[in-house]
Amino acid sequence: MKHSLWLAMACLAASLPTQAETFRPIELKDQELASLRGRYVMPGRIVSFGIVMSSTWQNAAGDMIGATSTLQIQRSTIKPQFYVTMIDEKGTGTASAGASTRGSVTGGAGLAATEGVTQVVRAAGDNNSAYNNVDINVTKANQAPTVQPQGQALAAGQTLTGANGAGALSVSASGVGVQLNIDASNNQGSSVQRLAQGGLMQNTTLLGSGNRVNNITSLNVVMRESVPTAASLNGSLDQLKGLRSFGY
Repeated sequence: MKHSLWLAMACLAASLPTQAETFRPIELKDQELASLRGRYVMPGRIVSFGIVMSSTWQNAAGDMIGATSTLQIQRSTIKPQFYVTMIDEKGTGTASAGASTRGSVTGGAGLAATEGVTQVVRAAGDNNSAYNNVDINVTKANQAPTVQPQGQALAAGQTLTGANGAGALSVSASGVGVQLNIDASNNQGSSVQRLAQGGLMQNTTLLGSGNRVNNITSLNVVMRESVPTAASLNGSLDQLKGLRSFGY
């Protein structure tokens, strides 16, 4: 019996490296990860979800045109609704001669067909500033934050417009998303921020000088604290009991 026991232990020891190699961590491909989206958020964990989109254009004279669009969804939300707040500020300076149109940008037709997150800045002038950014903020709380809708409600198919010395603004909503467009005055350029069909586009074209452009999108998620309940603990214990039949 002792010889057979030692022989079994030797065979087991020899097999350990092979077994360890079998369970070595490997990197998952993008195609495999794509099929796992959303599967690891337990039902009831998401308390609140919100989107904030902001686009502004400031010219060399300090005039600013823009808008902020917000959407907040939580358990008590009956119908998701975007609310738009217009930004209209008068500058205190005057545009210099160098702020006139002085360049051109060609191409870029394929940008309309991109997927995912696309951020583009194309400039043909001097002393410009362009900022495209996407923030994803995840916090934990047991209750959704109290948010009072501000601005004008934006219905599907509706377009809100505004204009001043910096340019013309339009905010539109369709069945698939929201788009903020800015056409700067004096052919200074244009800006587009679009959230639609699972993708985000932030595209700025600068043709003049002394312009300041910002496109910012924030995704805010509030998740409930994961506190084990009696039901979840009993379910885990029941699964462990099933291992007894296998000798564990």
